[in-house]
Amino acid sequence: LSAAGIPWSVLRNYSSASAKEKARRNAICERTELLEVLKARAKQLQASNVPEVTVNKVELAPLGNDKYQDPLRKVVAPGAAEEQPAPRGRDESPARPSSWVEKLKKEMYIRQLKVERKLSIAASQLAREGQAKAKPKAKAKPKAKAKPKAKAKPKAKAKAKAKAKKSQKSLKSPEAPKAPKAKVAAAWSQSHAGPHGLYARHKPRVAAVKEGAKAQWPRRVLEHKDSSQYKILQQTIQSSLECFLFLQQPEEAERFLLLYHSSPVKRRLLSVNAYNIVMRSWARKGCLQRINQLFSMLESVGLRPSLDSYAAALECMGRNQSSTKAIWRCVQQLKNDGFHVDELFQKCLFEEDEKEKVLRAIRIVQPNYQLPPPPKPQTCKSSLLQDFYSKEKMVPYPKLDFTVQELQERFQQQLEMELDNTVTIESVESTKPLTPQAIKARKLLATLRSQWHDSILQALQKSKCSMSKLKTVSGYNILYPYLCLMPDEEYVGIMLQILNTLSPQGESLAVLARELGSKIYNRYITQRKLRSRQLEKVQEVYEEYIHLLAKDSQPDKYLPREYWEKLVAEAGFGPSLNLKDCSWPYMLLMRLGMHMLELLVQAVKVPRNVLNPHLEPRFIPVLYHVYSFHSSWQVGLIKPHPIFSQIVSDAAETLLTFNSSAIPMLCPPVPWTSPHFGAFVLNDTKLMRFVDGAVQHQLLLEQCPPVNLHPVLDALNQLGNCAWKINQPVLDIIISIFNDKGNEKLDIPPPISEAPRPPAAPSNSSTCNKSQKHELLLCKKKTAEMHSLRMDALYKLSIANYVRDKVFWFPHNMDFRGRTYPCPPYFNHLGNDVTRAILLFAEGKPLGPKGLDWLKIHLINLTGLKKKNALQERLEYANEIMEEILDSADHPLTGRKWWMNTDEPWQALACCMEIAKASRSPDPAAYISHFPVHQDGSCNGLQHYAALGRDLIGAMSVNLMPCSVPQDVYSAVAQQVEEFRKKDAEQGVKIAQVLQGFVSRKVVKQTVMTVVYGVTRYGGRLQMEKRLKEIDEFPEEYLWEASHYLVKQVFNGIKEMFSATRDIQNWLTESAKLIAQSGRTVEWVTPLGLPIVQPYYRSRSTVLNCSMQNLSVKTSNGNQKPDTVKQKNAFPPNFIHSLDSTHMMLTALHCLRQGLTFVSVHDCYWTHALTVDVMNQICRQQFVALHSEKILQDLSEFMLEKYCSPGRETRALWQKKLMEQLSNVPKTGRSTGQELQSSGAVWR
Repeated sequence: LSAAGIPWSVLRNYSSASAKEKARRNAICERTELLEVLKARAKQLQASNVPEVTVNKVELAPLGNDKYQDPLRKVVAPGAAEEQPAPRGRDESPARPSSWVEKLKKEMYIRQLKVERKLSIAASQLAREGQAKAKPKAKAKPKAKAKPKAKAKPKAKAKAKAKAKKSQKSLKSPEAPKAPKAKVAAAWSQSHAGPHGLYARHKPRVAAVKEGAKAQWPRRVLEHKDSSQYKILQQTIQSSLECFLFLQQPEEAERFLLLYHSSPVKRRLLSVNAYNIVMRSWARKGCLQRINQLFSMLESVGLRPSLDSYAAALECMGRNQSSTKAIWRCVQQLKNDGFHVDELFQKCLFEEDEKEKVLRAIRIVQPNYQLPPPPKPQTCKSSLLQDFYSKEKMVPYPKLDFTVQELQERFQQQLEMELDNTVTIESVESTKPLTPQAIKARKLLATLRSQWHDSILQALQKSKCSMSKLKTVSGYNILYPYLCLMPDEEYVGIMLQILNTLSPQGESLAVLARELGSKIYNRYITQRKLRSRQLEKVQEVYEEYIHLLAKDSQPDKYLPREYWEKLVAEAGFGPSLNLKDCSWPYMLLMRLGMHMLELLVQAVKVPRNVLNPHLEPRFIPVLYHVYSFHSSWQVGLIKPHPIFSQIVSDAAETLLTFNSSAIPMLCPPVPWTSPHFGAFVLNDTKLMRFVDGAVQHQLLLEQCPPVNLHPVLDALNQLGNCAWKINQPVLDIIISIFNDKGNEKLDIPPPISEAPRPPAAPSNSSTCNKSQKHELLLCKKKTAEMHSLRMDALYKLSIANYVRDKVFWFPHNMDFRGRTYPCPPYFNHLGNDVTRAILLFAEGKPLGPKGLDWLKIHLINLTGLKKKNALQERLEYANEIMEEILDSADHPLTGRKWWMNTDEPWQALACCMEIAKASRSPDPAAYISHFPVHQDGSCNGLQHYAALGRDLIGAMSVNLMPCSVPQDVYSAVAQQVEEFRKKDAEQGVKIAQVLQGFVSRKVVKQTVMTVVYGVTRYGGRLQMEKRLKEIDEFPEEYLWEASHYLVKQVFNGIKEMFSATRDIQNWLTESAKLIAQSGRTVEWVTPLGLPIVQPYYRSRSTVLNCSMQNLSVKTSNGNQKPDTVKQKNAFPPNFIHSLDSTHMMLTALHCLRQGLTFVSVHDCYWTHALTVDVMNQICRQQFVALHSEKILQDLSEFMLEKYCSPGRETRALWQKKLMEQLSNVPKTGRSTGQELQSSGAVWR
């Protein structure tokens, strides 16, 4: 295969036809297959002497004219996708084929066009037959085949006509033969670029063509209208129609719609929404006649107009001021269809001036009509939050230390940043002196980039030109409208941005394609928000919203979400703040990205002699397509030429460009008010993170009553409203070490120049032995790792330096379990020790009487010392070492460097500096501190299990019960394991004797921590082995046996200490197993009302054909069977994570009511030193409140209702078994909430 790397035998497995259907292939398909096999053999012979991994010469022929034509042939099975490259034939090479192979391609292409012509003739005859509704005069034999040619004879026409009519009947007839197991998605994905890709794509495509000619579209998709696959196909059509709407091309939109409407088979993929988009296109032009035609088309296919259909019609009538009679008829029809006029304004989403035009039309027939009042705000009824949402107990929302004017200025800065889409900042390496070599390289790079800009622009325009010509031949090129959404310069800018950030080690094709596609989509969404005037409305509402937060405005007893909703309701007119759903299917993003990547590889070239004048002055590609092997798979990479990497390295550029969403916000985030709206001003952000292509979570959130999501939205808004600033002294020290060769011990990565040098290659390469090759590979691996770590640190430090004098905010969203995360990916408080050390709260509070003590206790916690000691003992220890603390603060790099030997050195240093300032102030209690103090959970997962099972002994081990000193569960388990070991050693067990002196807290900690998250004995053994390897004295020959013995004893120890934990874990696991075996995914609802579904399905690889290489994409979606193993293994940890997030959100909301600053890193809670005691009290109260609910009983009842349908007298055996399992809730112990309430060390 040309640059595809997939053997023919493997590719055949991706055919969309069943074995039975393959046997019935007609002569056309057989001849085409033969050509393909000959071509494959030619390729193999041609490449017989080429090494297994070669560089693609990237001399791509022009992109084919028929590339990505009909979306019904090209979309791939939807779902979470990741690159899973297909194995490549041993003798295959991506080298350029010879001329006779090109002739084969040409001949095969001609045959392909003939087959497509047959399809179009058959489809048009089918359409005519459907319109005439006439019975065929001639009866075709069952096995008759239509063989129309360019100029068909009358007899052939009659046969084709009869066959088409018979096929149309067969769609309705129950006796019709079953459609083959072809998947529309697979057929779609197999289509390829012009003649270059026909060999790779042909087989599945011909299957689709043949079935189309028979009017037998695969029914599995078309008959399961609720399947994800069906919805993705609909979404692709609607995305293309939305493009035409955006481009203000109603004629093109209607033409595209008719391609599907005119086919009795394809039209099943058209929903009312597709017709509505075209109606909206014509409504903006005021063409009522076209809208009437679309209503007739809807009626002809048996679809019922929706509210949006009537909204478009009335908008058009309001725009051209239609007659009263016409509007009256429309309104009457709306009412006859069961709708009410008020619903137009309550349920429809409007853009630009659509709402005003609809209202104008309504008032022509009802002059006194008034907009319906906004719905009365609903209040969350959760028993956990009755006090929080009680109007009687409502308190004014805390103010920020900014005036209205200051917040407005910050909003404008943020808006300008997001409108630019990218932010270019100075790197922290910019302080280095500029060498003459760097100046020369920068000039050269600037010249080359100017040339590349012109080359890419020319290649893009040429590609679009060839695509536009296709419209007159055979329908639409599916990518063409997506390449017209923005000026060509913007696409070029995106491609150059990707080129500039490419690592010298290269990057996966799938990653680059996804990034390119996503960047284009994000720009499109920004433009849509501008065009729809949504941004104007957001601006107006935000200017009022900041009065809730500004210190110079009146206090208001509203939550941010409530206040925003109130302001939107008062605004009345204008566009809706939620855009109509316009998300692009994942595989469309990938295909668009691959097209851009192909243009980039094709266009960007550099003179071969640019660094060495003695070489031949010819142009060579800057980017190369290579393969890297991962186990038995090969992964396609795009790698820069060493010449380009050398120029970039010599230039040592100091500017970094980021997407605006990667930078912390310069104003308070827009509050979350729905799953679609919140966080950034313009950047599109989802409330719930999910893997690429997954749609299940979003559907679940949309189906959830909005009031059920209020607690989650309010908690996210509270976390996002925390203002931050930079700890400048610590940042400056870190940057100085970063620019001075780094320090691996302090987690500051050294530059690539410090990477180990590969061994010198011998003069005779054949003498290079195995060990030398291995050493070379290790050096390359180490260099790649160092580059990755260095760039990660560079990004974090450069962003921190960019906002060093600013106050900033981190908008939050969550994963599917409800765990919260800051949206900016590089620099945030969830980062490593270095990142956390340079963050301070923007708001300062006095330390108060106990604040300094809490700072000292926090410092000792950061050192990792005194974990078993009481808080008072830790405080005393801090006072004992005050001299070391002050020396670290005063002379961090030149003193005794005590801080460097702690678990979290940079946070310890920052804390030393804060303690020094506070203790030296005249009145430490009045010292204004911005420093965050952390309170960490004690093995948080086991805490939840112990509380769920009312497990007294387990609860004591994880500090849920009152105790004089904090308990350390890891030490307790290690002690238990040591007792088991001693007994076995006394009985002569050899491995128990070998382990004497090696059983420690460190050895067992990771396994104990992860047992609660479902680690198996196999995984636990690997963890133990890793820990034992770190002990130099441990005999290596006993590693396997010792780790096997230890994991068994750890599991036994936990079983004894946490008797109820294993019972609950087993119940959750077995329940999930039976649910998955019944063909359903595991779902539940958290105590705060958040719906959760586990997105684990049996993945399926689907080939996405592109000219550069075939991407084998692993997909998973709701239309596939659940992955039973993942569903059952993941349920216990995911359920505990959801409880963990629920407790955090409850704590956040109640801290808000008490006026506390609060943020979290999962189970680690941060606040000011002044308010640590109050936060600890709230934390315990909410933990008790959460576990006072009947959590397991509620889960059992929810699952019984969802998975075991009531009222059936006869049930299947599996259903009875599932009912029995779900009903058998584990029994719990008798410890009470009062005991827990009095415990002082839940968080420490």
